[in-house]
Amino acid sequence: MKAMRELLIDEMKDLYDAEKQLLKALPRMAKASSNEELSQAFTEHLDQTRGHVERIERAFEMLGAKVKGRSCAAMKGLVEEAQEMVKEDMDEPLLDSAIICSAQKVEHYEIAGYGTLAAWAKQLGLNDVAGLFHQTLDEEKAADEKLTEVNSTILSEMHMEASEAEGHPAVAHRKAASAKAGGDSRTRRRTS
Repeated sequence: MKAMRELLIDEMKDLYDAEKQLLKALPRMAKASSNEELSQAFTEHLDQTRGHVERIERAFEMLGAKVKGRSCAAMKGLVEEAQEMVKEDMDEPLLDSAIICSAQKVEHYEIAGYGTLAAWAKQLGLNDVAGLFHQTLDEEKAADEKLTEVNSTILSEMHMEASEAEGHPAVAHRKAASAKAGGDSRTRRRTS
């Protein structure tokens, strides 16, 4: 059990650094997004990420361990990959979808980490610590689901625009009916 506790603390250091890296990356991802809903999702997750950092700090304190990060090479690579994606020359909706892909890779990394930390803490009888990790795990899963929803909307709009460009009258009719009902959800902004 001593080895598991040491492993728990070591992996907490890794996720602590990962969350700190995200505090810097999320604003850049929000700014790079042309889809307003996506930009808002990143902004909201930035606020949650601050809470994730605070929870890990509380968990360190509850374990009597020093609050300290360990360089998370995996998150560094994921963030670098996302930054490279932002520089790609492609249409805004496709770029937004690609940014979502990068962001979901980050979410899945965090989901794996927090799920394991919660399991180890529970195994050690540290139910309060496990509860902190479960709370963060739930937020990471919700963020991933939100990104999936936004991506679905973006992809549907891309399909509709492509079909309309090809002159499909049924698509044009659905789009006109949606606009008449106030359902045009595309709200984009340009970033410099």
